[in-house]
Amino acid sequence: MTLPSTSAERLHPALRYHLINTLEWAELRPLQDAAIVPVMEGNDCLLLAPTAGGKTEAAVFPLLSRLAEEDWRPLSVLYVCPLRALLNNLEPRLDRYGSWLGRRCRVWHGDTTAGARREVLDDPPDVLLTTPESLEAMLISTRVDPRRLFGGLRAVVVDEVHAFLGDDRGWHLLAVLERLTRLAGRPLQRLGLSATVGNPADLLGRLQGSNAGRRPATVVSPPLIGLAPAEVQLDYVGSLDNAAAVIAALHQGQKRLVFCDSRRRVEELGAALRQREVVTFLSHSSLSAGERRLAEQAFVEASDCVIVATSTLELGIDIGDLDRVIQVDAPATVAAFLQRLGRTGRRSGTARNCLLLATDRPALLQAAGLLRLWGEGRVEPVEPPPAPLHILAQQVLALVLQEGRIGRRTWREWLGDLPLAGEAEVEAIVGHLVERGFLESDQDMLFMGTSGERSFGRRHFTALTSVFTADPQFTVLAGRTEIGTVHPMALLTREGRPAAILLAGHSWQVAHIDWARHTCQVRLAERGGSVRWAGIGQPLSSELCASMRSVVLGASPGVPLSSRAESQMELVRAELADCCDESATVAARGRASRMRWWTWAGGRANASLAAALPTVLEPPGQIEDLSLRVRDGVRFEELRGAVAGMAGREVPPPTVPVAAARGLKFSEALPDDLAARVLGERIGDAAAAAAALRAGVRHLTSFRPRR
Repeated sequence: MTLPSTSAERLHPALRYHLINTLEWAELRPLQDAAIVPVMEGNDCLLLAPTAGGKTEAAVFPLLSRLAEEDWRPLSVLYVCPLRALLNNLEPRLDRYGSWLGRRCRVWHGDTTAGARREVLDDPPDVLLTTPESLEAMLISTRVDPRRLFGGLRAVVVDEVHAFLGDDRGWHLLAVLERLTRLAGRPLQRLGLSATVGNPADLLGRLQGSNAGRRPATVVSPPLIGLAPAEVQLDYVGSLDNAAAVIAALHQGQKRLVFCDSRRRVEELGAALRQREVVTFLSHSSLSAGERRLAEQAFVEASDCVIVATSTLELGIDIGDLDRVIQVDAPATVAAFLQRLGRTGRRSGTARNCLLLATDRPALLQAAGLLRLWGEGRVEPVEPPPAPLHILAQQVLALVLQEGRIGRRTWREWLGDLPLAGEAEVEAIVGHLVERGFLESDQDMLFMGTSGERSFGRRHFTALTSVFTADPQFTVLAGRTEIGTVHPMALLTREGRPAAILLAGHSWQVAHIDWARHTCQVRLAERGGSVRWAGIGQPLSSELCASMRSVVLGASPGVPLSSRAESQMELVRAELADCCDESATVAARGRASRMRWWTWAGGRANASLAAALPTVLEPPGQIEDLSLRVRDGVRFEELRGAVAGMAGREVPPPTVPVAAARGLKFSEALPDDLAARVLGERIGDAAAAAAALRAGVRHLTSFRPRR
C-alpha cells in the first residue's frame, strides 16, 4: 500500500511507512500534499488552511524528511507557538513523529522545569517547541551558550503566524529570528502556519525578514474541496442571563464551546450555566494554568457539557471533537470568527456550525455586519503595528545582555533590514539609553549600565523577555491551590471591605489580602461574587463599521436570522437609517439637542478625526466606532467647514500625553516624545479618517435614537 501522491514519494521512506501502517492514512490532506515539494526544496512558505486542516503535519513531515536525509544535527528545527498550552498539546505528537526517524522533540517555555531545561542544554533535541519570550530568555541567559545551542539551526516553524505578526510579539519574533540567523551563520528556512488571511503574500514577505528576495517564497493554499457549507444562524436574546437559558436548553447531550469576548462575561455566563445545572468548564487568561488544563481535559472526556472561553481556545489546542460552537455577541474580526467556526465540523459527516446570540441591539448589528463580510469571503489583512520604537530599545538592551558588550554601530548587523526605526530615531534612542544610564559607553562599545540593571535586572532580566504590558494582578489562592488572577480593584468593595469575587465559575469570599506579595486567600461562597479586570474593548475596523452601515440600509447579513433577531433588526434599521448614507457621513441632533457626527469609520479612524478637528469635536472618552460628539455650540455649518477644510490634507496622529505613554512597555527606554508618538500612531487610522473627510457631511435635524 502506498500514498496515492507523487509528492509523497519525496518524504523519507520510514515516514511514509508509518503514515500508512501506524497512522493508517489512506491519503494526505490537500495542504499536506501541496507543501511537500516547496518545503523539501528549502523555500520559505506560508501554509494556509482552516482550523484542523493539517497545517502542523504539512510543515513537520517534509522538515523531518530533510532533517534525516541531510543529516541535520541537533538543534536544527524550532517550532514557535503563541501559547504554552498549544506547545504542551503538540509535544507528544511531534515527538512521536520524530521517533520514527530516530529523532527527538522537546518543549521549553515558562512552565518547563529546571531539570528539563538542563536536559535540553546538555543533550539538545532535534526539534524544540518554544515561545518567542522563551527564545529571548535563552539568548540573554548566562546559563545558556546561544552559539552552541543554536549553531546548528536550519529551520523555524511559526504556528498561528497571524496571531504574532498583527501585534508587537510579531516585531519581537522577527528580531529574534534575525539574531538566531546570525548565531547559526546561515539563512534559516522560515515556515508560517495560518488560517485564512486577507494578505498572504505580504504576511509571508514580513515573515521572511532578511530572506526576502534571497530565498524562494511560496504561499501554499490549495482550494478547499468537498467542504460542506457552514451552518450559521443569528439570534437575539437580549441579555447574558437569557443567553445562558438558551444554551442550557439547546443541544443537550452534546459538547458545546461558547465564546465570549471578555473574561468578565466568561465568568458571569459560566456561573449562570452552573446555576441551571449545566456541566460547565471555563477557560481564560486569568485562570491558573492548572485550572485551564483541568477544564480542557475534562471537556475532552465529557460528552454532555459546555466550555465557556475567551480567545484562549480560538487557536489550535486540541479539546477533542466538538458538536457546537456558540458565540455570545460577536468577535471584532472575521479572522477570529473563522478560527472559532473551524472548531466544528472535524468529524466525518458533520458540518461547521455557529450560533450567534446577541445580548443587545448594538451587538446584533455588529454580528450582522461581520457575517455579511464573512459571506462575501472578506478577511482582514494582518498588519503590523506602526512605529515599533520600543521594540528597538528592547532589542538593543537584549543584545547587550546577550553579547556582554556590543559596538555602538555594529549592533545593527544583528537585526538585518528589519524596519524598526529610522536612522534619526535610532540615534535618539541609543543616546537616550546612554544618557539615562540604561547603557554605558566606552570606546564606542555599549554595555549594561546601573539604571538598566535596576530597571530590568530583577529575576535575571525577565522583564526584557516579554514585549507586552500586563495589568497588575493578584494571585487568588484557595488554601494552597491557585485559582487564577484578578485585578486588585476586584478585591475590595466600595466601602473598603473584602469583596466576594467570581473566578473559575465559582463565588469566593476574600478572606485575606497580602498586599506585599500580591496574593489573596479566598473561601467558597454560595453566590454573589463579581469580577473586574482593567482594560478596554477592541476598536472595530472601518470595513466592519461600513458593513454595519450597509446592513442598516437594508443589506442582508447573508445568514438565517431568528424571528426575534428579525424583529429587533427592524427596530435597529428604523432607529439608525437616517444616520446612514452610502456616499457621505451624517450629522444629526439627538437627545438634549446634542449633535453627533455619524462617520461609520471605526474606532481608530474616529480617534484620528477627533484629534484632527479639536475645535468642533469632543475627544472621545472611550472607543467611539460609529459616531463622534460635536462640541456644544458648534453649528452644522462650522462642522461642515472644518471637515471640508481638512479634506485632502494629511491627517496627523492623535496627540498622546507623555503620562499616558508611560503605560507602554519599555517606555522608560524611549525619549518622552518618541514614546508618545508610538501610542499616537497606534490609536489612530489616518487612511480611514481621510476617507471620511473626503466623503463630506450632510445634515439631519430630526434624528431621535431610542434606547
